[in-house]
Amino acid sequence: MAMLKREDTPVAAVGSDLNALLGRGSEFDGKLTFEGTVRIDGRFTGTIVTSDTLVIGEGAQVSAEITCGTLIVHGSVTGNVKASVSVELHPPARVTGNVETVALIVAKGVSFNGQCKMEPAARAATGPVPVK
Repeated sequence: MAMLKREDTPVAAVGSDLNALLGRGSEFDGKLTFEGTVRIDGRFTGTIVTSDTLVIGEGAQVSAEITCGTLIVHGSVTGNVKASVSVELHPPARVTGNVETVALIVAKGVSFNGQCKMEPAARAATGPVPVK
């Protein structure tokens, strides 16, 4: 497991090294697609699409529709999230929007305002199981 570090706050990035960084004080507006792990510590507005890992650092402000594999949040996210692997919300994270994922971790001290839909990976891939 790789460890991404900003100041004294370690952030785990599951299974890969950091491929790109939108640093503190940076602003980007548009569509972001990538492979590997990307960390955002600045401001981002738009759309993010990946099957890999997105890390939102403490102090980051993201307003986006996010489709990813794993999302790790320490900052602020406004918008809907679809994560095929997991979503981790660590303090002082603030998330406003709906989350759809297989696994959700919400630590004490996090603000989450929205709805969450969770289904096992196999069920999500094949659709809902009919009720008899």
